This record gives sequence, structure tokens and C-alpha cells, in this order.
Amino acid sequence: MKLKYYIITSALVLSLFGCKKELEKLPQQDLSDQLVFNSPATALGALRGVYSTAQTFDFYGSLPQVMGDYMGNNVDFVGTFPTLQELNTFSSVSTNGNVATMWQVHYQVITRANTVIFKINDVPGLSAAEKSQYAAEAKFLRALAYFQLANFFAQPYQVNSGTNLAVPLVLEYFDGTIKYPSRNTLNQVHAQIVQDLTEAAAALPQSYTDAAETRGRATKGAAFALLSRLYLYREEWAKAESAARSTLAQGIYDTAPNYAFYSGNTSEDVFTIQNSAIDNGRTGSGGWASYYNPAALGGRGDAPFSQDLINAYTSEPGDKRYNLKISGTAADGLPHLFTSKFPDAVNNSDNSPVIRTTEVYLNLAEALARQNTIPNAEAITILNTRIRNRAGLLPKAVATQQALIDALLIERRKELAFEGHSRMDLLRNRQALRSGNAAAAFGGAKTILPIPQREIDNNPGLQGQQNTGY
Repeated sequence: MKLKYYIITSALVLSLFGCKKELEKLPQQDLSDQLVFNSPATALGALRGVYSTAQTFDFYGSLPQVMGDYMGNNVDFVGTFPTLQELNTFSSVSTNGNVATMWQVHYQVITRANTVIFKINDVPGLSAAEKSQYAAEAKFLRALAYFQLANFFAQPYQVNSGTNLAVPLVLEYFDGTIKYPSRNTLNQVHAQIVQDLTEAAAALPQSYTDAAETRGRATKGAAFALLSRLYLYREEWAKAESAARSTLAQGIYDTAPNYAFYSGNTSEDVFTIQNSAIDNGRTGSGGWASYYNPAALGGRGDAPFSQDLINAYTSEPGDKRYNLKISGTAADGLPHLFTSKFPDAVNNSDNSPVIRTTEVYLNLAEALARQNTIPNAEAITILNTRIRNRAGLLPKAVATQQALIDALLIERRKELAFEGHSRMDLLRNRQALRSGNAAAAFGGAKTILPIPQREIDNNPGLQGQQNTGY
């Protein structure tokens, strides 16, 4: 059974920094905080409202993840949306509407999470353990929001060792008082993510009685897994290793024997946004299957395989991951290959994969490989036994540390393609996002997104803090 998400929250901030008149409005569908946090049932509804916001198109309903693959080198974006093509060609402007909405929705998740964190202790009838758990779930979702914001709106750690500006940290309950925060550094944002996830891991359960909730609500394993990804991005290899091991030590995660696990809520899933035919993040402009399916199957045909990704899959014959494809006419009117990971373009019931067990093993293997100047035996076992064997490939011999790292990065690309990882995996490895385009070079101004112009216009704290090149 799918995990249902409901929106029952207090003041909804349509934008982090709108005008005061807008911020004082209470949406008709929302309840006041006094009513929401007055019973266990409505308090749980408020928490589920945070999950519901995370489910939306501009958070984990596909748009940022599709952007992560086509701003990288896995997808040949052939769609006609001008605002998305700007990002594809690294020529975006600060008034880009998709970027503005992404910013708004991420801060909606953050604002709603803050409300739960600060109000949950006032709820009569909730046990101390339940209050602690609900706050921990909200902290996990807040950490996920800040992680994704920092990845898109800040240069990666490798550019300036994290001293560059990222996004404003808003950690207080919104009581109607208008504040104008400035951008924090990437290191500060990452430190807050670490704090949120560490505190969350201490209070979250290992699992839930319902399988969909075990995979679709925050757990100890999910918090540790997201930490392992963050530490990998920061090149803190020992911490990445430790966090990955803490995930796997929960005892409920394992790599699937084949590739039939998508949307299955299996041991392959660490944290997955739950969707159904009547409860999903699709809007009129897209969704996972809409982007990744041709028109004949109900999609838009915007995001087929890039030739570079095809070359990666076909470099070794018999790669079973290359079987996860369909052919059809794309938005440009030409035949292309599309992923079959998200087949339901009619009802958009495909789950949104956030963290998979395979990624955790890849995080662990890479962290081990980076820490050892000679090829690490455990990392080689993960590479060959966990990853390549399932793909139908023979074991790969590696003679040097760099050869092992390179082999792991290739497998990471082929395993996680179309799930939003391409852009950040290239940037954290100091690689260009696209060959043949100088604007896509590592550290390039438009490899990251602009701070939306509306936010700068309405927030004095952001003025003078626009990203270079916008």
C-alpha cells in the first residue's frame, strides 16, 4: 500500500521572501497552528504535509532530478521549454521561472519542517518518543532540502573548499515576523545538514510496520545514507565510509538480484518518495515518466539517452542495465532511446528514488578506494560482486588506486543514470558537465543556478549576493 501524504500545515510561505502582505495570508486549505498541533492525528498530518511538499514536481517530483541528468552528460534534452533549454545550454538568466519555483518549493519544505520541529512538543497526547521521532523526520526532510538547494545554487566544495556562498539558512519557526537573511557559506549549510541528520539518526526508527513507510518515511538508515553522500561530496572519505557502514548495519538493506525493483519498496530502497495514481508530484508540465517516455507511451519525449551514455553502456557487451530502455520518437521528432525506469506516463505512479542501497555500496567502495593508495580489496569486491555481477559483466581487474576509482565512477554513472546524480558526480570530480561547451567547464558560472531575481528584489539581505555571471 502506498504511503499517503496529506497537507495540513500552518502558514504557507509561497516564497521565502515575498511581500509582507502575501506572507500574512493564511491559505484557505490550511489550519492554524493552534488547531494543527492540538492532537496527535493533526500533528501527524502536519508532518505528512512536509512529505507531501517534498513529493511535488519542483522538489522530488522529477524536475530537479531531470535537470541533474541533462545538465550532466546522461541526457540529451530535446524539449521545447525555453526556461529548461536555457539551463541545458548554460545560458540561463536570473528571471528563469523554473528556477524561481524550485527555490520557492524548497523553502516551503524547509518552512513546514521548521513548524513541525518547533511545535511538536506542544502536542497533547503524543509520547516523548513520538515527539522526538516526528521532529527527527522533519529534520531529515529539512536536510534533504538544504542539500539539494546547495547542490544547485552553490559551486561545489571542490571550487573554494566550501567558503563560497550557498543559500540562506532559515531555521526558525515563522511567526509572521519578516526577516531578510543573507546567504550562508556552503560550509555553514553543510554543517547544518550534518547536525540535522546526526540528530535525526539518533531519534528515527530503524523501520516501520508498513513496508511502504519503511521505504517512504525517514529512518536511521536513510539519515546515515544521506550523510554518506554529503561526506563523499566533501571528500571526507573516512566519514563517508562510516556513514555508509552505519546504513548497511541496520540490516534491512541489500542490493536487489536484478533490475525489477523500481517502485517496489524492497531492500534496494533506502528512501523513496511514494507516489500512486492519485497521489503524485506531477503537474501539467511534467513528471518522471512524462520526461522519460516518448509521446506514443504518454510522455513528452524530452529527455532521451545522450550518445555519451549509450557509449558508456555499450563499451562492454552484455550490460543488463542497457536493457532498461525503450525506443520511440522524441520531442524533436527523431527516434531516440529512453529509460524504462519510470514507465507510467499515464498515471505517474512511479516512485521517486532518493537513496538506493546500490548508491550506499558505491559510496562505501569509493570512500575505501580514496583512502588507500593500493587498490582496496573490499572496494574491489563491491565493484565486482555487488555491481558488475548483477549487470552481467565479468570481474574487472584494477592495478592502481586511480584505476579502481575510475571503474567505480563508471559503474556509478551506469547504475544511477536518470535518477539525478550526473551533474554533481561530474562537478565533485572536477569534470566539465558537457564536452564542447566552454560554459559547462568545472567552476563555470552557469553550471550553477542563479538566485531568483524576485528573491533579490524582495530581500535586502540577498542584494549584492547574486551568483557570478548572472
